[in-house]
Order: sequence, then structure tokens, then C-alpha cells
Amino acid sequence: MIATAFKSGREMYSATPSLIPQEPTLQHFDEVVGDDTFWQAAGNSAVATLATVVGATIVAFLAAVAVARFGFGGRRSFLFSILIMKMVPSIALVIPMYLIFTDAQLVDTAPGLVVAYMAAALPFAVWALRGFIIGVPVELEEAAMIDGCSQVQAFRRITLPLIVPGLVATSIFTMILAWNEYLITYFLTSSQEKYTLPLWLTHLVMSEGVRYGPLMAAATLIALPVAIFFMFVQRNLARGLTAGAVRG
Repeated sequence: MIATAFKSGREMYSATPSLIPQEPTLQHFDEVVGDDTFWQAAGNSAVATLATVVGATIVAFLAAVAVARFGFGGRRSFLFSILIMKMVPSIALVIPMYLIFTDAQLVDTAPGLVVAYMAAALPFAVWALRGFIIGVPVELEEAAMIDGCSQVQAFRRITLPLIVPGLVATSIFTMILAWNEYLITYFLTSSQEKYTLPLWLTHLVMSEGVRYGPLMAAATLIALPVAIFFMFVQRNLARGLTAGAVRG
């Protein structure tokens, strides 16, 4: 993908193609970044992704605390329903979701996309964070409460710092899901000014045919933010995945 993005049109269709571009060019990137609709879609994706990460992480954290630290009727059924929701394919949910969002007047709106992305991300986020929380012995909180902390203070001062890697890992996976989501966006978005980057990429192919140069350049630019972000947080991600690997 990256190599093709830097190839000229003549080199891409050469009878003797090469993996490394022999005549590197930025022509395809110039064409993509010069399109105003690309930046509009990038802004839509950034807003939807940021809102989804913040909202889903907060809701998942509260739900995970509830199922990990408090006993209540139906807790096992709730956990089972989370697993079931994670196993249901997205294509089976988009039509009921579209009907519900139509009644709620959330189709073709930014809040509608955020709510839909959160619904898709929450099953994994809740289950993952629950594993991190139950990995912290409750006796640590009890010891803090004996020393005079309230239950909230004990959780905030003892447990919360220990599950930060888990919060980071969950946020990263939520970000990747929201940034790359296509199917939900396709069903819930109709106007071009509301397109996110994955939908914009498909529209580019459909409207202009398969132009591999601009297509590969756009795909590279879309993948770049996630790759850069991952480079900065990979240590915390590894710590989070390791900490929660055997929890359940």
C-alpha cells in the first residue's frame, strides 16, 4: 500500500513491477490533500473518534466497577449478555439500529455516529476493564478503608492508579474501532459533508473508478494517525495487555 502510493502511474502499470518505487513521487498525496472533502472527512472522523473514546471509556469504566466490585441481582446475566453482544456480527445490528436511530432523529448526525460507535465498543471495553479491576485485590481497598478512607477514596487512591494501563489499552482499541468503522457509518450517514474517512475513501473509489495511486495514498494517510499514536503508547499498551491477559 505504502509503496504503491509513491509510485507513478507508469510504474504502477509496468509489465515488470517492483516492490520499491524506482521513481518516487508525491503526486498522489498532493491530489488527496488538495481535496477539501478529505479534510472535512478527517475532521468528522477526529471528532467522532475522540467523543467515542471519552464516552465509551467513562461508561465502560463505571459499568466494569459495578460488575467487579458490587454484588447485585442479574450480574451474571449482564456479563453473559455482554459476551453475546460481542459475538453478534455488525451486519445483524445495523438495520435495527437504523430504524431506532430514524425514530430518534439521529440518522445523518454526528451525535448519532458517536452513540452507534459507543454501542459497538462498549461490550469489549466493559469486559476488558472488568478483568483489570478484579485483578486488583479488594483487600487493598479494605486496608485503606480501615485507615480512614471512604470506599470512593480507597478506589481512587489505590485501585485507579493500578488500572491505568488497562484504561490506556481499552482506549486504544476503542479509538481503532471508531477510526476505522465503515459499516455503521455507511448505514447512518447519507450526506457527503458528514462522511468519515473510511466512507470518504469508498466514495472516492466509486465516483472516480479504481485509481490505485490516490487510493493507496489516501489509505496511507488514514492509517498514519493510528500508527503514530500507537508508537507513542505501545509501552502502556503492552503493560495493559499483559496485566489483563489472565484476568476474567
